[in-house]
Amino acid sequence: MHPYQHAATHPDRLAFVVADSGESLTYRELDEGSNRLAHLLRSIGLQPGDRIAIMLKNTADFPLLYWAAQRSGLFMALLSTHLKPAEAAYIVNDSGARALFFSTAVGETPAVLLAQRETLIPAITHCFDVGDSPLPGAQSLWRAAQDMPVTPIADQVGGYHFLYSSGTTGRPKGIMHKFTPGLIEALSPTEGGTQLYERFDPLVTFNAGPVYHGAPLSSMLVTQRLGGTFVTLYKFDALAALRAIQEYQVCAAQFVPTMFVRMLALPNEVRSAADTSSLKYVLHAAAPCAVGIKRQMIDWWGPIIDEYYGATENIGATYIRAAEWLEKPGSVGRSLQGAMHICDEAGNELPPGEDGILYFEVAEGRGSDYLNDADKTSSSRHPQHPEWATVGDVGHLDEDGYLFLTDRKDFTIISGGVNIYPQAIEDTLILHPCVLDVAVIGIPNPEFGEEVKAIVQPLHWEDAGDELRRQLDDWCHERISAITCPRSYQFVEELPRLPSGKLAKKELRKLFGGDAPWTR
Repeated sequence: MHPYQHAATHPDRLAFVVADSGESLTYRELDEGSNRLAHLLRSIGLQPGDRIAIMLKNTADFPLLYWAAQRSGLFMALLSTHLKPAEAAYIVNDSGARALFFSTAVGETPAVLLAQRETLIPAITHCFDVGDSPLPGAQSLWRAAQDMPVTPIADQVGGYHFLYSSGTTGRPKGIMHKFTPGLIEALSPTEGGTQLYERFDPLVTFNAGPVYHGAPLSSMLVTQRLGGTFVTLYKFDALAALRAIQEYQVCAAQFVPTMFVRMLALPNEVRSAADTSSLKYVLHAAAPCAVGIKRQMIDWWGPIIDEYYGATENIGATYIRAAEWLEKPGSVGRSLQGAMHICDEAGNELPPGEDGILYFEVAEGRGSDYLNDADKTSSSRHPQHPEWATVGDVGHLDEDGYLFLTDRKDFTIISGGVNIYPQAIEDTLILHPCVLDVAVIGIPNPEFGEEVKAIVQPLHWEDAGDELRRQLDDWCHERISAITCPRSYQFVEELPRLPSGKLAKKELRKLFGGDAPWTR
């Protein structure tokens, strides 16, 4: 199915809602608006196979432009709205985009790109601002499209998006899924989740992550393929999320663990007053979730919280239902897509229970290549089995084939020759009642090579100080081995996280690679 088909059968049904801003689109508005934009795309010379770059927040402009490009056969590079000008310019140039679409709500980046267009983004031929007062050098998208037909273009063909890696360990890489343009009604590689939601009628889903990111985008696309209502937030807020679930009677939702932590941090009376009884199915993914946090969420919402593990690269996936997880706490499940192999650095398979690099057997027609980087693509493959691929995650399988993730290979701290995995320490600290968020990194140590440093966002900033540091130190020494306990603590008002929910550890290493005072 395609949204245009739902526009024909139930045109006034809501297709897209931004609960905290009040913006919404019906299926008729989505179909007519995306048709106008598709005609505009053709009018500026964009043909099937051409590439564009999009830098938009969670607003109605996003699905309108996405479906316009999809029915025009274009490939869309979806940019994080947090990128600085040089970072955005790198992705725009690397992607091969010919046109740039943006909102000034993302900050200074579009203005800088346009002011230095000839040097920063020389290949861009058209720039469109979704606002009413476009920046100098850009056109107003909606003024340009206002007189375009609301009927489909004559040469519709299915286009697709491509994302860039989060750059946690290096420069972002374009991830090009294996995709062949065809009928616009055909599902793309990231829309296979339709079977998870087709049992719900009416279908109302919620995902407050940025829709330019993989999981929220897939949630939106699958929901609109099925004719449901996709509800999001302009910016995540724990109370706003609970209100949206209640107001729109959301039946299926997806979260990242930091959202769980923030909802659990709400006062008990606020959580008790929230009516989440409409929820029948909840998914979480994207980042590790501490066992204690997930237990609290299941206690609150019931055993409806399932989990999956995968990567933007689309090389494989695991899945675990809540009931299974209660039997195997900490696991991310068994294989859903692609057989798993745990290997050492030389590529030798390891027995159950031993940590190593996780590889998936990539099925025919799945997987991806890194754009303009054959070496990166090659290095992600197993040395003896080129059909096996990895994104660098470390973990182990148990005797029943359940996967337990340990951490990213690149985040491993080596202290005195011992491998220390930050995730286990983070999972311990996040359960302290005074901790709202935490990151653990390795910093230089002249004797051991590296030592463990914890960067903590307190629930209340006024608690930051020596007493809390002592409490956290005692907390860790009571629960984990001494060698893995942090040797230093630093307090911050907010930890940098990527739009996916992952910790921005590359940035943290730059900021806190050595000793520093408590930071505001």
